[in-house]
Amino acid sequence: MKATYDDTAFTLTGTHWSGTYPLEDLSSWLGFYRQQRDLHPKAAGKYDASIAELERLTREVDQPFGKSE
Repeated sequence: MKATYDDTAFTLTGTHWSGTYPLEDLSSWLGFYRQQRDLHPKAAGKYDASIAELERLTREVDQPFGKSE
């Protein structure tokens, strides 16, 4: 799983898919993946990489000097 961003959007890329969303929706997507993990405990491991990458991206976006390419 890999997440990148620019001034207006972020892209989350998995092995077989990717999606680009408004940067302002980052916390909502992180919440969505956390909720899915909680609602579907048998599939919990399936969400871990997405959650970890979105948490990393959230920290990076919150840093004044952080930008990914």
